[in-house]
Amino acid sequence: MPSFLLLCVLAAPHLSNAVLPRIPDHGFGKRQTPSSGLTVDFQVAEPVLTPSGTTDQYGCVYTKVLMEHDFAYSYGAPFVGNYTPPPCTFNRVTMNFTVTSSGRQFDRLGLMYLGDIEVFRTSTAEPTTSGIQWTYVKEMQQYDSLLKADQKIIFDLGNLIDSTYTGIYNTTLSATFFTIPDSPATADTILPISALMSAANQGSAFEVPGQNASVSYTLPKNVNRAVVSLLACGQSTEEFWYTNVLTSEENTFAATTGALYGGSPWREVQLLIDGQLAGVSWPFPVIFTGGIAPGLWRPIVGIDAFDLREHEIDITPWLPAILDGKAHTFEIRVASLNDDGAGHATLVETPGSYWVVSGKIFLFLGAPGSVTTGSKPVINTPPPTFTISSSITQASTGANQTLTYSVAATREILISSTIKTSLGTKAVSWLQKLEYNNFDALINEGLVQLTIQSTNGSDAGTSGYANTYGYPITVNSSFSVSASGALGINASLTRGLDFNVYGPSVFPSGIQTFNVTSPSIFAVGGRPALQSIQVSQLPVFSAALLSTTQTASAQYYSSPNISYSFGTTEQFFTFDGVEVGSPGLTDELYSRHVKAVNATVVEDSQNLVGMTFGVASQEPGFGTLLQNNMGTSARAILGRGPA
Repeated sequence: MPSFLLLCVLAAPHLSNAVLPRIPDHGFGKRQTPSSGLTVDFQVAEPVLTPSGTTDQYGCVYTKVLMEHDFAYSYGAPFVGNYTPPPCTFNRVTMNFTVTSSGRQFDRLGLMYLGDIEVFRTSTAEPTTSGIQWTYVKEMQQYDSLLKADQKIIFDLGNLIDSTYTGIYNTTLSATFFTIPDSPATADTILPISALMSAANQGSAFEVPGQNASVSYTLPKNVNRAVVSLLACGQSTEEFWYTNVLTSEENTFAATTGALYGGSPWREVQLLIDGQLAGVSWPFPVIFTGGIAPGLWRPIVGIDAFDLREHEIDITPWLPAILDGKAHTFEIRVASLNDDGAGHATLVETPGSYWVVSGKIFLFLGAPGSVTTGSKPVINTPPPTFTISSSITQASTGANQTLTYSVAATREILISSTIKTSLGTKAVSWLQKLEYNNFDALINEGLVQLTIQSTNGSDAGTSGYANTYGYPITVNSSFSVSASGALGINASLTRGLDFNVYGPSVFPSGIQTFNVTSPSIFAVGGRPALQSIQVSQLPVFSAALLSTTQTASAQYYSSPNISYSFGTTEQFFTFDGVEVGSPGLTDELYSRHVKAVNATVVEDSQNLVGMTFGVASQEPGFGTLLQNNMGTSARAILGRGPA
């Protein structure tokens, strides 16, 4: 196979008096030129490779800036711009999002849309007085059909600027377009499941509860395959949903440390077609950069914090029912649990406030003029099974002292039919199996909380796509407030993500990056000096296996005059490819082990397709000075209840 030159941008732990080269223009915009003392935050993830230069043997390599914008007081005022396709052919796109900020600011959620379709959900790092920077490179190949037409770009990053919160997010968004051989099939048409607000120059994500998150479409009759993606994350009282208590026990410590958030620590994101359940996602517990204790996430941010992962649901078995020339509804709901206080729980579709949700319908079309028919889908979606228990102990004064509770859940979904398309007749199905366990203990009248949770699932469709996943998390946190009003938080956690993708995923699994051999250049750990390597001839891969764990601890202190935090975070990450025709044969494509102490990287080693690159350790710091958060409730910071 021919080779071409690639630029691999790896996340940077620290830059000093350096500017990354623009090969292509995936470097920093002029406003983002690093200066001495600038901390570079990063998410550990598999690298996304991008060709350098302006042409290669497959055609042009074209980079264009999509957005340069400063998000200051930006609630309800997103960036709005126009996109036109590049003047050359392409079948692959990578996107670079680079941000700088300094001052005081909370973490913020950012959502990017092409028209009404959300294509990127991210969050911000929290700035420091001396300034921060981060770059995230995202694969955009799945939106090929959208990017070949004019679009309205809306980037909604709601921020607040006042005399206390001074951090402005200075952003540059660029995209590089190029061609690769043997490109996988992408959807011919993508439809939004959103609030459809682009005409008003607003973001289109739903907020539930509070909005009916549904749309109706009359679909083309020649669809061969259809997949829905779900994107959801909790905010406000639902940001730390996995630590919430049973509804019957919200007021366990109301007389002492205050009420707690309820609804249980279990959540389910649901897709309904014409009011019938079509598939679910049991959400990954994303932790944003201000979550639990700020010192946990500097400069290594939480898993998926810079690129929130979407969940795929194959709705191909529904095609005979929804390709009849009539309008059909597609709805997203978020479910929690209600309990009676006697060990019985029921699923309810009214979680706390609030969840930000959207979805997309990916349609793969058959021959023009063909009509897909088939048998009525057989829908087997029994309710999940739940087992719950709880216990309260009291002090000698009669006040509630401890609360322990557990929730276990299982669910299985199977939807099947026979479809007749332009390619022939075949049986199709969608199968999901999920297991969930959570144990929580609150002691010392709720000042200390231990959460131990695990979620495991497997999805499979007859298209050949399958996904197995698991995400355990253990969090131990405590807080105290002195008589003078000083706030202290101690936290430790261990969390992980195993995410294995087989077959034709709608979203690129990462292996497409490595399916073209290349002499490659990239910046080791984000350093300005480029490293050149020759990648050996690689096999073609049919599956991607991702596994990562984070272990961290931090202390946070805030008084009326000063705030600071200490923290240590360590992460292990591996990304392997499974060879076509050899399901038991895997190749390690990328691995990384990185450790940070007090916002300084002290260990960092990376391995890219057999080549190891070390990053020199630095002296650890002496704690990180933080914004003064006095007036913010420790309970609110930890997600344990209202301020």
